[in-house]
Amino acid sequence: MNILALNWQDLKNPLSGGAEVHLEELLRRLVTMGHQVTLFCSNYAGGPPEETIEGVRIIRRGSRFDFNFIAPFHLRKLVKEERFDILLEDINKIPFYTPLYLNIPTLVVIPHLFATTVFQEINFILGSYIYCAERPMATVYKRRKFNVISESTADDLMARGIPESNITVVHCGIDDSMYFHDPTFEKYETPTIIYLGRLKKYKCVQHLISSLKELRKIVTNARLMVVGAGDYQEELKAHAETLGLEDSVEFTGFVSAEDKVERLRRSHVCVCPSTKEGWGLTNIEANACGTVVVAANVAGLRDSVRDNESGLLYPHGDIGALTERIQGIITDKAKRERLEAGALSWAKNFNWDTAAAEFMENINTTLNDNKPTSANPEAKR
Repeated sequence: MNILALNWQDLKNPLSGGAEVHLEELLRRLVTMGHQVTLFCSNYAGGPPEETIEGVRIIRRGSRFDFNFIAPFHLRKLVKEERFDILLEDINKIPFYTPLYLNIPTLVVIPHLFATTVFQEINFILGSYIYCAERPMATVYKRRKFNVISESTADDLMARGIPESNITVVHCGIDDSMYFHDPTFEKYETPTIIYLGRLKKYKCVQHLISSLKELRKIVTNARLMVVGAGDYQEELKAHAETLGLEDSVEFTGFVSAEDKVERLRRSHVCVCPSTKEGWGLTNIEANACGTVVVAANVAGLRDSVRDNESGLLYPHGDIGALTERIQGIITDKAKRERLEAGALSWAKNFNWDTAAAEFMENINTTLNDNKPTSANPEAKR
C-alpha cells in the first residue's frame, strides 16, 4: 500500500510536540508492516526539503506560516504523480480541508481540536482565524472516517456533528523500551514535582508555580522542575521570581531522553495543569516510570488519568485543590506507593505496536468503504 500522510510539522521540527510523536510512531510501524509511507509537512529553518527517517519519506515545503496555503498545490501534484492508496490527514491546528480539492480515500487523524482554547494562547485576531477555520469541519468531512486518540476528542467531534459511526478511538502507546520502572532509581531526597512538556500559556504551568508557593508553606523544601521549552518560558520565570521561588523552580529547557526518563523516575509527582489536551501522553510515560500524576480534570487528561488509581484529578484552575492533591502524595508515603502501583498497572495497557495494529484496521475499513460497488461504479471519495 502506498500511504500519504499530511501534518503541519514532523518530529524534527523544533516546534513539534505530542501530535508529531503520535503520528510518526504509527507511520514507522506502517513501514515495518510493508507499506510505503510519505509524510508531507512544513519546513523549518535549516530543515532539508526531503529525507527518509526510519523508512518514512518526509517531504517538507513552505513554513508553518504559509503551509496551509501552499499545501493544496503540492498535494494535488503528489497524488496525481504517485497514485497513493489513501491519505492520512492529521488535524492538530487548522484543517487542510482536503476533500475540497483531492479525490482520494481519506482517514482523518485528530489528537484534539482547539475550539475556544485557542484564545488563551494567542491574540484575538489570530485566535478568531483558527477558531473560524475549524467551524466548517463537519460539513466538509461529513463522509470521512476519523481516528481520534481519546474519548474526549470523540465527544468533541460528535458535538460538532460528526456521526459516532464514523469515529474510532485508538489510544496512544508509549515506547516501553524507554519508559519503564527501574527500582534502582530512588526518589529524590527533596520532595520534587516535575512538569514535562512545551511551555505554552494554555498549558497553565503558571498555576503549578502558584501552587508551589502555597505548598512550601507546609512542605518547606518542595521544589519544581519544569522540563521543556516554549515561547511562554520567560513569563513563567518572571512569575516564579515574583513569588520568590527562583531558587525553588528549575527551568531545564530541552533535555536528553535519558535525562528526561531519570527525572520522571526520581520525581515524587508529575503534574499536568493544562486547559485541554488530546490525551496526555506524558501522564502515561510518567506512570510507566513509576510516578504518580496529578492532572486537571479537563478533556483528554481525564482520559489518560484514572482518578485515585494512577493519579489524581483536580478542578482546572483551582490552585488550592491542586496544592492539596500534590501535598497528599508528597507527605503520605503509603498513599503515594498505592498510586504508584496503580500507575504501573495502568501504563501496561498502552503500546505503540497495539495502537498501530488498530490504526491499520481503521485504514483498511476506510479503504473498504471506498471500494466501487456494482450499484455505484464510482469509488466513494
